[in-house]
Amino acid sequence: MELPFAESWKIKMVEPMHKSTREEREQWLKEAHYNVFQLKSEQVYIDLLTDSGTGAMSDRQWSALMLGDESYAGATSFYKFESVVKRIFGMKYVIPTHQGRAAENVLFSYLVKEGNIIPGNAHFDTTKGHIESRKATAIDVTVDEAKDTQLEVPFKGNVCLKKLEKVLTENKGNVPFMVLTITNNTVGGQPVSMRNIKDTVALCHKYGVPVVMDSARFAENAYFIKTREEGYADKSIKEISLEMYKDVDGMTMSAKKDGLVNMGGFIATNNKEWFEGAKLFCIPFEGYITYGGMNGRDLNALAVGLEENTEFDMLHTRIHQVAYLAGKLDEYGIPYQRPAGGHAIFVDADTVLDCIPKEEFPAQTLTCELYLEAGIRACEIGYMLADRDPVTRENRFGGLDLVRLCIPRRVYTDNHMNVIAAALKNVYDRRKEIKRGVAIEWEAPLMRHFTVKLKRLG
Repeated sequence: MELPFAESWKIKMVEPMHKSTREEREQWLKEAHYNVFQLKSEQVYIDLLTDSGTGAMSDRQWSALMLGDESYAGATSFYKFESVVKRIFGMKYVIPTHQGRAAENVLFSYLVKEGNIIPGNAHFDTTKGHIESRKATAIDVTVDEAKDTQLEVPFKGNVCLKKLEKVLTENKGNVPFMVLTITNNTVGGQPVSMRNIKDTVALCHKYGVPVVMDSARFAENAYFIKTREEGYADKSIKEISLEMYKDVDGMTMSAKKDGLVNMGGFIATNNKEWFEGAKLFCIPFEGYITYGGMNGRDLNALAVGLEENTEFDMLHTRIHQVAYLAGKLDEYGIPYQRPAGGHAIFVDADTVLDCIPKEEFPAQTLTCELYLEAGIRACEIGYMLADRDPVTRENRFGGLDLVRLCIPRRVYTDNHMNVIAAALKNVYDRRKEIKRGVAIEWEAPLMRHFTVKLKRLG
């Protein structure tokens, strides 16, 4: 008989988890102003808030920590890390930063000017925040197929070339770069095809516009190219990764995702002018250019993590678990962004809580209900995260309203996936009893979802 699927790793160390009562969770959520970011970690049973920095490192990564060189300048750890980045991505110049948003801050401080237009396939929250805080404009050019959560399309994260060309032609001379995000987190962790990457880069270069790859989940994107796109089945993840970046001008990366570390990020580019310009901001914002806000030991761990997570078995184990959870939701009839992405399941809250008006934030409401049901912390990726329009100050209700069940790497078992699915089913079964949503009592002017204070209605 065919052998069943099993993980590509075994467990060496465990961490206890604690359950709570419904009464306790009701009190904790009220004290957190119905914002799960404000909950304490010990108040959470299964934490699906993010996969950023929440994964488990390998024995090889822990070993590499002990060999970290903490020299202020020119540490051997930097050169180990730099050589891995150059080999995997084919980039000439590398600047470490302490995480992805720091990489954006450093690079965008050099590149973005007031009034600029920056297209992208659904910029994520920090990316859009760094653009709009500099009084520039982010324009979404994702394919329309991404808006239909039930449509089965293999590369829903793709750029719509017609939308992109319209932006490029109407804003000649005012587009400093285009952001290409792989995988596309905002529309459900959906991948971008190799064909679309190449066509997007070619179109931008035709208009003299460089391309910056937002690379937090590049390895998962390479996995989907290998498993879904014709002509790549026999190529390795490292070969596909190198091809993805062949003509790209630069990249930012939150290494807390596909780098398999708890903290870290970097900028890499083939543009020497960008490298020299970014260095000017790295030193005051992050630190000297050979550590950039990271310890030498963490640079060592990141170098190992990039190597490990560009191997097929490691990615297959991770993405298989996400697919397993998707299968349970299929069994229970719960709608999510299809097909399942690489790092999370994105539940379609607008459909689940169709009686909650958008002004009462269905996805945020569903996130609260899931926590109350079982102590599971998810994350709203929808109307709350979308922030207000920087000009009109109106809520932006034009996108999807999703609840992200984000799976940390090498942390939970399929039994935990069963608990998550069952808890969501319980909420889904009583969805008609949820009559009202939440309202904003206080919000920050930018990236409000992290600190917003809410109240329950009804």
